Amino acid sequence: MPGGGSRESYCPISQFGVVAPVLLIVTVLCLWSEALILVQAPEVQQHAVRDLVGASVIYLILATVLAILAVLLKLPRVGGPKVEFRSASKVALLIFVCGIAYVLYYLIIGSITYQFFTKGYYPDAPKIVARLGIWFWLIQLGRGVLMTLAALPLIRTLRMSRVQAAIAVGLIMWVAGGAAPLLLPNPLMVPAQRFIHTIEILTQNVSLGITMVLLLRAKQRRSGVNLPVTADAHG
Repeated sequence: MPGGGSRESYCPISQFGVVAPVLLIVTVLCLWSEALILVQAPEVQQHAVRDLVGASVIYLILATVLAILAVLLKLPRVGGPKVEFRSASKVALLIFVCGIAYVLYYLIIGSITYQFFTKGYYPDAPKIVARLGIWFWLIQLGRGVLMTLAALPLIRTLRMSRVQAAIAVGLIMWVAGGAAPLLLPNPLMVPAQRFIHTIEILTQNVSLGITMVLLLRAKQRRSGVNLPVTADAHG
């Protein structure tokens, strides 16, 4: 579980602030909105609001439990490399860039997956996308921006090197963004379909997570303590 470098890292509220946005936005809101658009099953459309509220309550409880466990088990890490973000103006711009990157990942990977693996499961998908027009891609852009915003507390508190944090955030975005929910049997999907979507989300969300960290976190400055000692000029 991520943690900052201060006493606040051991506070359940601080940990809740890191975990809850990822679960509520990446796991609940983004998956719910995607299903609402592409899955035209009556049970999904008729009970959309109920499903959103129910899932939000469940994941709020889960976030609370994880936050308390993190503190009880002393998982927050105090030591480690200092996390350096870029300036606020650059971060605001780069969050939008991350949203665009997600659209590109979604377009390329989603098109390949649909063409070779899932076309038979979603025969009406092209009609749905065509009917929404530019709004479909604006929705995907919004999802990318929201997922990036949800991951900001996580990126800020991971006491890892920039590359390690990029891999960790990518894997978290994959698990939270679909891998975990798809592990359970789903009446709307056969096992092969769930497996395909698990791999599809792996390639999309891991790519997004890595992109987030590499763009938003500045390269770590080398401390003078770690610099090699130069030879004495009078030696």
